[in-house]
Formats: sequence, structure tokens, C-alpha cells
Amino acid sequence: VQLQACGGGLVQAGGFLSLSCAASGRSFSGYTMGWFRQAPGEARECVAALKSSGGTYYTDSVKGRFTISRDSAKKTVFLQMNSLKPEDTAVYYCAGTARYLISSIMGLPDAYEYWGQGTEVTVSS
Repeated sequence: VQLQACGGGLVQAGGFLSLSCAASGRSFSGYTMGWFRQAPGEARECVAALKSSGGTYYTDSVKGRFTISRDSAKKTVFLQMNSLKPEDTAVYYCAGTARYLISSIMGLPDAYEYWGQGTEVTVSS
């Protein structure tokens, strides 16, 4: 599976961006998909994840502002980011796994074996 993320850019605080990640290769309908971000000097963290069953994970700092969704027919996962803050500035990566993940590990980078290239999000104050 190859993942291609896009949609990053520069936006003012309070604005919004929509990221998308298209998968190619084998079907990803059963995959758990996640969005991660990494700011300079920081560890990579999971922003949101979505199981094929619909179960979701959001890191506390984005709850109520970000929404993860998927279009399985188009093999695409989305991240709608609203009310953006300067601290959301980072390189955002999409990731996927064919493995079943229990909820407690959905946010762990090591749980995912497929990664897209990053797309940069910059939020100005």
C-alpha cells in the first residue's frame, strides 16, 4: 500500500484546512488509518485515527476541532482541521495498518506499517 497525502499549507489562526490521503495498491477498506504530526524537535504524535469499524481516536488537543473520515470506495482518508492554532503547526503524515488495533494502541506510531510522505501545515498567529 502506498499513501499520498496532500492539503497542507499556510493558514491564519482560527482558519481551517482539509488534508487528504489517497491509498494505492490493495484494498484498504479493512485498514485502520491514522493522521500523525511532527513539529520540529518534537516526537511524532497521533492526531486522529479511524478503524474500519468506525471507532476513532483523537488526541486531547484536537478534540472538537479535527475530524477524521474515510471514503473507502475512493481509498481516501481525510482530516478536517477547524479552528486551527499556531501549536497545530507541524508536518502531518497519514499512516495505515492492516492489523487489528485495540483502542489503547491506535495512537502509537509503531502500530502502523504504511506511511505517506508528510504535508506541511503552518498556522500563523
